[in-house]
Amino acid sequence: MNISLPDTLKSFVDKQVAKRGYATSSEYVRELIRADQDRERLRELLLDGAASKATAAVDESYFSGLRSRVRQAKNK
Repeated sequence: MNISLPDTLKSFVDKQVAKRGYATSSEYVRELIRADQDRERLRELLLDGAASKATAAVDESYFSGLRSRVRQAKNK
C-alpha cells in the first residue's frame, strides 16, 4: 500500500518518526492505526455498556464483597 501525503503532512510524519524513535514512517502509521483500532473497540464497549440493562447500584457492600473475593483469589 502506498499513501500519498502533501509535503506538510509528510514533514509532520518525518518529525514524529525522528522524535518518537520509530524506525520508519510505516512503523509510525501502523502504530496510529493500532491506536485507532483500540479507540474503536473502546467506543464499542462503551456503547454496549450504555445500551445494556441497568443493574443493582454499586455501593460500599459491593466493593467490600469485591475486595473479599480478590483477597480469596490471591490466597489460593
